[in-house]
Amino acid sequence: MKLYDSKRAPNPRRVRWFLAEKGADDVEIVQVDVFKGEHKTPDYLARAGLANVPALELDDGTTITESVAICRYLESVYPEPNMFGHDARETAVIEMWTRRAEMLLATPLMLSVRHSHPALAALDTQVPAIAESNAAGAGRALKIFDRRLGESAFIAADRVTMADIVAYTAIDFARMIKFAPPAELANVGRWADEMRARPAAAAGV
Repeated sequence: MKLYDSKRAPNPRRVRWFLAEKGADDVEIVQVDVFKGEHKTPDYLARAGLANVPALELDDGTTITESVAICRYLESVYPEPNMFGHDARETAVIEMWTRRAEMLLATPLMLSVRHSHPALAALDTQVPAIAESNAAGAGRALKIFDRRLGESAFIAADRVTMADIVAYTAIDFARMIKFAPPAELANVGRWADEMRARPAAAAGV
């Protein structure tokens, strides 16, 4: 397998973190420079179908894009530790919180960074109002996660799952625009400290 990666983009970090949690080190990593447009070349588009990173190319030539879909596939190849659910109930709960992390935190924070960080002006036409509204929305959403983390060690289960990876990598990425959870959200702060201290966190940077 080959993972087409970019250390300048937030979503590939999810996959690197996931692989590190699994202890999987037999996936070939191919760096793609998005600032040079390498994700838009005819060769890459023929392989991935979209100008997106990450992309996982399987040995039979099948290419999977979308970071959560890639991690679902990798879960079947490296089943332990389990990060998507042991049974129907747990799988549904993890899916629910992963989607909430994606929609309420990750997407707004990525849009905020994209529309406000000077280095990203080369990739898109920035609209400051988009950055402001999305950062505010993510800030409000953190209260939901704080309540959840007051009753659970991690977001979706008693262990790290895909939901935690999606949420934490988004918050950490938003440090680029000095976004940080408010100190009064003590449960989010405790969880973030635990995520930051995990050995797999180093694989994501």
